[in-house]
Amino acid sequence: MARTSLYLHFAGNAEEAFHFYRAAFQTEFVGPIVRFGDLPAQPGQPPLPADQEKLVMNISLPILGGLVIMGNDAPEAMGKLIQGNNLTINLEPDTRAKADRLFAALKKGGKVEWALTEMAGGSYWGSLIDRFGIEWMFGCTAK
Repeated sequence: MARTSLYLHFAGNAEEAFHFYRAAFQTEFVGPIVRFGDLPAQPGQPPLPADQEKLVMNISLPILGGLVIMGNDAPEAMGKLIQGNNLTINLEPDTRAKADRLFAALKKGGKVEWALTEMAGGSYWGSLIDRFGIEWMFGCTAK
């Protein structure tokens, strides 16, 4: 079955972030957490440094409306990671109560950019940056 997912890269704290998201969305991981050390070495590939073996290679979590977020730890060898300005996740809960619950859960330790507010046109909108540097927008059209 086809699906669309968002992939998030972290600087060594992907597992912590995904446990936080699992608690906020009250869902369970899809499959096991795969670590870099779980993968067989490719021919000619240098050995994996010991400090990278436990890093997350892949983790998946359904969040809302069928969307799955996936992620990994991005060692410096994969390129410079710039957190916070490269992705915004837009959530459209079907009730304001769910929007309030998710907003409250995701803002813990983070920064509210715009509190959930009734906007012109009747939508309920807000945004925040969570404690891992990921920006979340909320838009709810239910009254």
